Amino acid sequence: MDNINEEELKERLTPEEYAVLREKGTETPFSGKLLHDDRDGMYKCKVCSQNLFSSDAKFDSGTGWPSFDKAILGSVKEITDDTHGMSRTEIVCSNCGSHLGHVFNDGPTDTGMRYCLNSVCLDLDVKD
Repeated sequence: MDNINEEELKERLTPEEYAVLREKGTETPFSGKLLHDDRDGMYKCKVCSQNLFSSDAKFDSGTGWPSFDKAILGSVKEITDDTHGMSRTEIVCSNCGSHLGHVFNDGPTDTGMRYCLNSVCLDLDVKD
């Protein structure tokens, strides 16, 4: 998605959303509106509305951010992140490149994965 207009995004998103999605920030742990949301539906990218995670993949990791054990196939791109003195794997939306969070291989389910996301990066399309 090469046609992202950053000025339009700054107007559409809150300052916190923009800082996390476009400047690779992080929301304060345990502050996200979707952390304890248990409704059925599809989690979508706040910038481009691409489907990212099904509510069926969500679990409570106790870390303070919404966690999922698998992404929709092809929806996220993994990037090595060596910032802040750590070696992690950043995940971004494969469509628009917006920062979503990080993925770790310490998840408690059969996949062994823990996609740790910022609530401000997501919209939940609730299933009726």
